[in-house]
Amino acid sequence: MPVGTPGVTRPFLLLSTRPEDEAAAAELVSFREKMGLSDDQLIQHRLEATPLGDLDLDDYSGILLGGSPFNASDPHKSDLQLRVEADLARLMAEVLDRDFPLFGACYGVGTVGTAIGATVDETYGEKPRVIGVTRAEEAAHEPILEGMPDRFSTMVGHKEAIRVLPDAAVVLVRGDHCPIQMFRYGANVFATQFHPELAPEAFAQRLRIYADAGYYQPGELDDILATTEGVDLTVDDRILRNFARIYGR
Repeated sequence: MPVGTPGVTRPFLLLSTRPEDEAAAAELVSFREKMGLSDDQLIQHRLEATPLGDLDLDDYSGILLGGSPFNASDPHKSDLQLRVEADLARLMAEVLDRDFPLFGACYGVGTVGTAIGATVDETYGEKPRVIGVTRAEEAAHEPILEGMPDRFSTMVGHKEAIRVLPDAAVVLVRGDHCPIQMFRYGANVFATQFHPELAPEAFAQRLRIYADAGYYQPGELDDILATTEGVDLTVDDRILRNFARIYGR
């Protein structure tokens, strides 16, 4: 268990939308470990279980938005998904107005992208696997990518992605198939299409939980997991560590 990051007295808030208890619990552990935070420095609100209500952003160092079985571009949405999206839209309005620190992984791309007027659709969806991504030229001096190499490996698995990003946003990491893998809006709002919070064992656990969710076909799991073998998947840990270091207060 991480001992915590010195100087962080206001917790970070992880907003989860996964209805599966096992997946939600694992997501909290993944973010907490990768960020180097203690139990009281990262707390979780399961948005699919309890509405967000009135949230005072000043109580927190920053907001984390995890992945989700929901997709912003879903043509048909349940009442639960619509409520979750309405809660997040209200939150994003304040986050963007204040340029409050927020980091969204995977589902965060759709949530932040929708809020800033990006085009989010299924054009650049990717089956679960390990891919190589490249820092954009615009990210040469980006603090959240401090210590990162120009190219690194990471894990993906998503049905939708950003096809068109507004000019006001800055692409930080690019992918070979899915062009926009990480971007920044304003100074303090970030989203990644990839999952910097995942380690290979957590990736495998999540894939098994969502075996029937349409991310991959029966019989593909072993081949997907094989892409994690012999690859250094700890490099992208630094992104979340940097976020915690920069914004912890």
